[in-house]
Amino acid sequence: MELTSIGKNIRKFRHARSLRLEDLAEKAGLSVNYVGALERGEKFPSLGSFILIANALEVSADLLLADVLTAGYTVKESLLAEKLDGLSVPQRNQVYTVLDALLQTIQ
Repeated sequence: MELTSIGKNIRKFRHARSLRLEDLAEKAGLSVNYVGALERGEKFPSLGSFILIANALEVSADLLLADVLTAGYTVKESLLAEKLDGLSVPQRNQVYTVLDALLQTIQ
């Protein structure tokens, strides 16, 4: 299993929230060295630490685990659904038409 991707996702969401490593560590109640080691893929978080980090980043666990999960809740589907929710009904229908055409070409 590629566990370094969890650390990369932690870093990605930390940067997206404009948090320094020190800020995330403080919010999560963890040491800066530990969070840095997680981000570099040198350590794997315990479940407790993982939950603290997810809460500090205000992201769901599935977003942090997206690259290592092979089944279950699909993050990309939910992200697509969020994007579609922002569209009008005619715009959504256009997206569905394009998606249907694309799916037909790859099947």
